[in-house]
Amino acid sequence: MRAVLKRLWGARRALLFYGLLLVLGTLAGENLMSFAVPEMRPMNEPAIHRIVMMALVVFVVAAALPFVPGAEIGLALLLVFGGDAALLVYGGMVGALVLAYGVARLVPVRAVVRLAGWLRLERAARLAARLEASDGAELSLPGWGGRILRNRYLVLAALINLPGNSVLGGGGGIAFAAGISGLYRFWAYLATVLLAVAPVPLFFWLVR
Repeated sequence: MRAVLKRLWGARRALLFYGLLLVLGTLAGENLMSFAVPEMRPMNEPAIHRIVMMALVVFVVAAALPFVPGAEIGLALLLVFGGDAALLVYGGMVGALVLAYGVARLVPVRAVVRLAGWLRLERAARLAARLEASDGAELSLPGWGGRILRNRYLVLAALINLPGNSVLGGGGGIAFAAGISGLYRFWAYLATVLLAVAPVPLFFWLVR
C-alpha cells in the first residue's frame, strides 16, 4: 500500500495535468454542444441549411480536439436530425480523426519525450524515445505491449468505439496519439477509421 501511495505521489504532476485536460475537455464539449446541436423551431430551408453546415463544422473541430467528447456531439446530431444527417456525421467524424492524425504527424516525437519527462513519466519517456529512434515498423515490445503492437489497428478500432473513451483522450486524442506514434501508416489508418466510425451512422441511415 505504501509503495502504491509513493508511486501516486511521484506521479502527482501527471495526475494533475490529466485532470486538467479532462476538465477542460468536458467544459469545451458542453459549450460546443450548444453550438453544434441547435434548438429546433420552425424556419425556412436556407436557415436550416446554414445551421446544419455550422453544426457540422463545430462537430469536426470538437471531434478532432483531444479530450473533447466529439462522438457525443455526433450522436446528438443524429438524434436531432435523424438518418438524413447520417452521411454528414459519418464524413465529419472521419474527417476529424484524419485531421487529428495529420496534425500529430507534424509534431516532433521529441516534444512528447520532453513532456513525458516533465510529467515524470519515465516509462512513457523511454517509450517515446524508442519511437523517435524507430521507424515504427521495426519497433518491438515485450509481453502485452507486443500483442497490442501486432494488433494495433484492431485496438485502434476498438478504442474509437469504446463508450466513454473521452477519459482516454476521446476520438481526437486517440487519433492524435496514433499519428504521433508513427506506428500507423496513413492508408491503413484511414481504412480502419472508415470501418470503425461506420456502425452508428449506418444504423441511423438504415432506420430513417
